[in-house]
Amino acid sequence: MVLGHEFMGIIEEVGKGVKNLQRGDRVIVPFPVACGQCFFCDHHLPGHCENSNPEHYGPEGGILTEKGGALFGYTDLYGGYDGGQAQYVRVPYADYGPRKVPEQLTDEQVLFLTDIFPTGYTGVDWGELKGGESVAIFGAGPVGLMALKSAHLRNAGKVIIIDTLEYRLTKAKEVADCVTVHWDDGAKDVVAAIRDLTEGRGADVCIDAVGFEPDRNMWDRAKAVINLEKGSPKVLEACMSAVRRGGIVSVLGVYPAHYDNFPVGQFFDKGIILKGGQAPAHKYIDTLLKYVTDGKVKLDDIITHRLSLSQVEHGYEIFKQKEDGCVKVVLDPWS
Repeated sequence: MVLGHEFMGIIEEVGKGVKNLQRGDRVIVPFPVACGQCFFCDHHLPGHCENSNPEHYGPEGGILTEKGGALFGYTDLYGGYDGGQAQYVRVPYADYGPRKVPEQLTDEQVLFLTDIFPTGYTGVDWGELKGGESVAIFGAGPVGLMALKSAHLRNAGKVIIIDTLEYRLTKAKEVADCVTVHWDDGAKDVVAAIRDLTEGRGADVCIDAVGFEPDRNMWDRAKAVINLEKGSPKVLEACMSAVRRGGIVSVLGVYPAHYDNFPVGQFFDKGIILKGGQAPAHKYIDTLLKYVTDGKVKLDDIITHRLSLSQVEHGYEIFKQKEDGCVKVVLDPWS
């Protein structure tokens, strides 16, 4: 299977049903595969499209069955569509997904409109920012950095970003104004630091941009084995502690399994609003493209490595192993 759900390119052929695009157009492609006509697409929820994932779709949202709509390059459970880490890619429902790129913009200026910028922006939008709020972002990877940029677009007050790696926190300070917190000794210290920065209440909005694969110690790993769990919800749990009473937690990191001991009592006592899921990229992409076109946000400053497609294995390796200061890799299939 071809991986990659964050891609753009030049149109080489169009199907007979495609009316708004033609050969030679340069386009960005949102990462969900969505029809644009079903109930969920009509409600701006393309990640829940009823037609793009017919083999595994369903209302339950199970671990291995009844999944949501399809995603490019993201396993058979989500449609089995080949992704964009290739010289060519087939794009279904092309009248609904791809957007033409203005001539004055470079590829790297708009590439992240296909996934991580809409995803980061989703977390902030779910936070219902009106201006002046405190926002704590867990994870200074690509999505976390885009959430950081998005928080400033929505006039956040104090923005706090948390990570276990100092080089990623350094990158965060380079790309936007923020307070950084190093997750070193554990969640309790991080939560305490966030409360100290927010008059003891906790952040108005916490964003989980990590998901089920955080850095873990041996105890965390043993606990997961005993509970038959995949990964750990420790970052989500930290968000629920760090958010203020009546605050909002946005979950952008992926959680593919169920977890015991979920803090539902804390959720109830604090009156937390919890939102999560695949980002509705189609909903935001036009607004965000205008932000880029108008020069209100810069996206390509998070890129740390530019590689040819033939070097893809090296790109995956340095990102996974957190080597060479790797934050974001861009692949060129023709270099």
